[in-house]
Amino acid sequence: MSQINLRIAMAQLDFTVGDLQGNLAKIKQYIGKAEAAGADIVAFPELAITGYPPEDLLLKPKFVADNLACLQRLAKSVKNIAAIVGFADKKGDRLYNAAAVISGGKIIGVYHKMLLPNYAVFDEKRYFQAGDRPLVFRLGETVFGVNICEDIWHQRGPTELQAKAGAKLVININASPYYAGKIREREKIVQAQAKANRIHLAYVNLIGGQDELVFDGQSMIVDSKGQIIGRAAGFKEELAIFDLSRKNKIPLPQKEEGRLGPEAEIYQALMLGLKDYLTKNGFQKAVIGLSGGIDSAFVAALASDALGRDNTVGVFMPSRYSSRESAEDAQKLAENLGIRFLHISIEQIYKIFLLVLEPLFSGLEKNIAEENLQARIRGNALMALSNKFGWLVLTTGNKSEMSTGYATLYGDMAGGFAVIKDVPKTMVYRLARYRNSMQPVIPARVLSKAPTAELRPRQKDSDTLPVYEKLDPILKAYVEQDWDLEKIVSSGLDRETAARVLAMVDKSEYKRRQSPPGIKITPKAFGKDRRMPITNKYPNVVRGG
Repeated sequence: MSQINLRIAMAQLDFTVGDLQGNLAKIKQYIGKAEAAGADIVAFPELAITGYPPEDLLLKPKFVADNLACLQRLAKSVKNIAAIVGFADKKGDRLYNAAAVISGGKIIGVYHKMLLPNYAVFDEKRYFQAGDRPLVFRLGETVFGVNICEDIWHQRGPTELQAKAGAKLVININASPYYAGKIREREKIVQAQAKANRIHLAYVNLIGGQDELVFDGQSMIVDSKGQIIGRAAGFKEELAIFDLSRKNKIPLPQKEEGRLGPEAEIYQALMLGLKDYLTKNGFQKAVIGLSGGIDSAFVAALASDALGRDNTVGVFMPSRYSSRESAEDAQKLAENLGIRFLHISIEQIYKIFLLVLEPLFSGLEKNIAEENLQARIRGNALMALSNKFGWLVLTTGNKSEMSTGYATLYGDMAGGFAVIKDVPKTMVYRLARYRNSMQPVIPARVLSKAPTAELRPRQKDSDTLPVYEKLDPILKAYVEQDWDLEKIVSSGLDRETAARVLAMVDKSEYKRRQSPPGIKITPKAFGKDRRMPITNKYPNVVRGG
């Protein structure tokens, strides 16, 4: 039986889609670090050269050719260590999601991903052909296999074939997107594969934000008994180095990363997704409309933590319906965070709108039209600041509101990034309390008062929506689990309330299609994850304003 006698480095890094030269430079840098640390082999995440997911950049022949040229340049520089690097390979007119094994200044083999995911946020069959060769390689005395992400999720797949071909170690390179609790699913899969095939398994994952997706890292090494013997940190770059044998090796400092708690995990994901979205798209500062409510307060705290207080601007925009308490809470929040605070009254603009529209609205009762005018004025003000100063507008709508359409098109939905678009309202409160547990920055009254849009006298969210403690379980069942009404009712939820909520979700699809991208933190988010037709008679879709 071949023995494993390796020091392995897992380069858990943040790459940028399309930045081929920048990604190549980072790969070279970390190969050098791994070599200096005495590693025998260093593994990088899936499609490290192109960034993940490259999407329709893969349809551009020059992009593919440039990525191949980067790989060739890289290969010449790899001398005294073996490197496993993800890239896009092309053979004839076929494109493959691939991993190159590089050693001694040349590519000694290329593995093509055999199992291509084509569900949820994944579209790999749109671009790639499936590989058909479960390759194994030899480094010294060790026979090892290399496979890619989805390949590890199937028991009767490439890992089993590589083990049968003699591999005692399988290195699985990944770009596995985050959602709350996914690390536990990964661990179970990796542990089961290692134990079933009697192999060591190194799981190397990407970190970073890419549009709606966040990659959390949390790379790990599992032994042949299914025990996790090493784990990298979550949500940060790290060159995690582990010995699979200590023979003739300089001892490594003992290090073990524990799991983050549920709120801490989500908060880290949101911070990373927000920071990477801004910086990778060339923005430095963000601006948030502060209402005095929980959503905008939480987004401001998150932005201050992710971007820095000097790069976060809060704007309070009162109308005739804004309360004194909201003004006080918005200003107190800004003071607690140390962010810039602007006060822009929209009352005069609102009066002019009403005056201009009076001939058309005369004789009609006030309704949502007058309410939404205020939200749209605020949206215009924020976008004017964005245009003038180059600040990115962060919208503050949560998943409960986006699900039910409790938001104003071109009003509070106007902006560049919807940070908490996939965070249910009840989770917003949990996250806000978690943030305050580190340092109390969100005023206590914001956490205790009834949620309100303050677009008419004495308005509360519960005038339009079920209380959030009842609403969010219905939304989870319908949006994330695809349960129908009868199944939702059979689970113990109220039929009349559930039916009303489902109708609100269905009729709001056209609004969601026009909303900014936001960070995915649940198993099924709006956008790439859930793609419902706008024009849809199952059931009938009724449009609102």
